Amino acid sequence: MYPRVLINLKEIEENARKVVQMAGKRGIEIVGVTKVTLGDPKFAEALKRAGIKILGESRLKNVLRMKKEGIEGPFMLLRLPMMSELIEDVKHFDYIMVSDPRVAQMVEELSKEAGRNVKIIYMIDVGDLREGVWYEKAVEEISQCNPSSISGIGTNFGCYGGIIPTKEKFEMLLSIKEKLEKEHGFNIEIVSGGNTPTLLALESGEIPEGVNQLRIGEAIALGRDITNNRVIDWLSQDTFIVEAEVIEVKEKPSIPVGKRGLDVFGRKVEFVDRGIRRRAICALGEQDIDSRGLIPVDKEVEVLHASSDHIVLDVTEYGDVKVGDVFRFRMTYSCLLKAMTSPFVEKRYEPSI
Repeated sequence: MYPRVLINLKEIEENARKVVQMAGKRGIEIVGVTKVTLGDPKFAEALKRAGIKILGESRLKNVLRMKKEGIEGPFMLLRLPMMSELIEDVKHFDYIMVSDPRVAQMVEELSKEAGRNVKIIYMIDVGDLREGVWYEKAVEEISQCNPSSISGIGTNFGCYGGIIPTKEKFEMLLSIKEKLEKEHGFNIEIVSGGNTPTLLALESGEIPEGVNQLRIGEAIALGRDITNNRVIDWLSQDTFIVEAEVIEVKEKPSIPVGKRGLDVFGRKVEFVDRGIRRRAICALGEQDIDSRGLIPVDKEVEVLHASSDHIVLDVTEYGDVKVGDVFRFRMTYSCLLKAMTSPFVEKRYEPSI
């Protein structure tokens, strides 16, 4: 059945192993991020086989899914906890990120009540403007916490503001660690220095000693780094492939005819007049994928645009195409996220794709 995602667990495991080995040479632990796969248990198992110990997740339901399949973690909660889920979070996560002294205190108290040793990582914003205390106020705010309750500090890059990790950013984090330890009696064991964009800094030797953890998902899952706009050449991109079936092939003008407004998603689409072109429609749409993140395996195929249930391709240069044919696409992070979340996209595990 189509559409479907083909998942190459062998390539995923090999990507994870390469990342673990590179980071290990610098004394850095890798947290394997599973959230882009909806907490897929087989994906998690591949990370474990590659030597990853901690699995990073943003959603409790995904962790419960993995635990149901026998995967025991340890698990790190990557998103700041919701108060409404905090009791359950403490039961199921071994590491919890916070950005509020009151929440840190509650995690500490609930952890003791549950007889668990949940490690707290206090998030610091060094410029990307997502979660975390602003770096200039970090020492003042974190010092309000019980020093023995905070196991680590962390930061995030790229996901919101597109900020790229630099040596200067890491040194800001390490400076905060030093002040907390020397002036306030903290013992910061973990410095979680970011996510996939940080790999480029790791490759170039820009990560200073003291940063000892990275949280990696996109690079392992896709061999890509969208923040640095690159394909990671030492990793595989043949990890997840989405296949879609052709439901129409017609020759039509390359620009719409008539008075134009916005598309169904409120987008103003720019079309280029290339004359009459051969177009194929596939049964795949924005409800299943992010069309901007579809990368045709066949270079002669061009993704033009998509609505909720249809994707339109230019196949003029491809050759013979008929209804019932299947096209394959690699994906960016946003595209894979939607494909793995959509109940309309079948997931199939393949030895090779």
